[in-house]
Amino acid sequence: MVNQPVHVIGGGLAGTEAAWQIAQAGVDVVLHEMRPVQTSPAHHTEELAELVCSNSFGALASDRAAGLLHTELRHLGSIVIAKADAHAVPAGGALAVDRGVFSHDLTQTLANHPQITLQREEVQTLPHEAIAVLTTGPLTSPALTTDLQRFTGMDYLSFFDAASPIIVGDSINAEIAFRASRYDKGEAAYLNCPFTREQYLAFWEALRTAEQAPVKDFERETAKFFEGCLPIEEQAQRGEETMRYGPLKPVGLKDPRDPEGDRPYAVAQLRQEDKAGQLWNLVGFQTNLRWGEQKRVFRLIPGLENAEFVRMGVMHRNTFINSPQLLAPTLQFHQRETLLAAGQLVGTEGYTAAAAGGWLAGTNAARLVLGLRPIVPPKTTMLGALVDFITSASPKHFQPMPPNFGIIPPLEQKIRSKRDRYGVYRDRALADLKIWHSLSSSPPVAKG
Repeated sequence: MVNQPVHVIGGGLAGTEAAWQIAQAGVDVVLHEMRPVQTSPAHHTEELAELVCSNSFGALASDRAAGLLHTELRHLGSIVIAKADAHAVPAGGALAVDRGVFSHDLTQTLANHPQITLQREEVQTLPHEAIAVLTTGPLTSPALTTDLQRFTGMDYLSFFDAASPIIVGDSINAEIAFRASRYDKGEAAYLNCPFTREQYLAFWEALRTAEQAPVKDFERETAKFFEGCLPIEEQAQRGEETMRYGPLKPVGLKDPRDPEGDRPYAVAQLRQEDKAGQLWNLVGFQTNLRWGEQKRVFRLIPGLENAEFVRMGVMHRNTFINSPQLLAPTLQFHQRETLLAAGQLVGTEGYTAAAAGGWLAGTNAARLVLGLRPIVPPKTTMLGALVDFITSASPKHFQPMPPNFGIIPPLEQKIRSKRDRYGVYRDRALADLKIWHSLSSSPPVAKG
């Protein structure tokens, strides 16, 4: 297979990074980008790695989740982060770029690489013979989406991303929230935040008057899908009692610490999001509120007054696969090991996470061509934790995830200070990454 080029489908951040890593490994690669032959409703140029929603890659400091991932990618030789550093603009504590110059530079750099062929065309079907990396992002074309559905056998690639906020478990007030399942059926799998009538009415009033995020023009046509997963603020608009007969219904829930007490007036439930129980999802709280409003209003929920959010609720058009069911930690499809995927399509959120997935998928695609074993990063790194989450989360409740410290394996020692704790996470991650990368970059053993 050494003489066959790898095909990377999609020229966003993940595809750009994947193509570069493949080429840097000495393997020919064809990078397919459908723009400008086929336009996208979210993009405005034909440049590779166009930044659509923002020019920020998130926090710069390495004791922040995004910043740690930046640092890891610098160590791994990421082209995306190298260009972001080269074209950074002042943004306080964030890594932000001059987006036009950034994308143009990446486009020229890849186009001039002797082992990269840039093809401007829409790929409508998955390659059957060649090794390929799928990085088509949240707006995968309808034709390729149809073929991907056929390949996976799944009808639900989730064309509307309706996700509730996710909260760090340690930030939930255990003196208020209690564990229980409705009518005590099964194990006590939910955390329950009980409202008095007064608390509920204050929450309802704040929710129904909170400011919503604008809906993009190309998403308005699919707004009818909202009825199946109605935003919590829309439920509040329908009347004072609507939420109490929906996601906040208190029926069958009593605090086991006070078995003789009255049933709560309303209850917000949180469902465990990860195996370690560090992340909790606000059940039924899909929302289109602005992020600042989400924090303000949802901290009115009893027990969440100091909630630390690792992902805010979102409602926007999106396409992502059920990665826990479909992908191995190497980002290879179980059904076809010569097909890999990365970026928002696999359920990672954010520019840096897209580049990180592209790095791993591209590196492993090149290793397959060279007859080498694919690699998996340590779970103690931010890159490894993200990959582990998207390939091992519950397939039934899988939703996209950004970089955050809640998905990294906990430390052996308890550190109360969040800043100190995150610093130890960082130090452990970078030490483990250095050892792992040194071993995986040394003359590797070919597959037997």
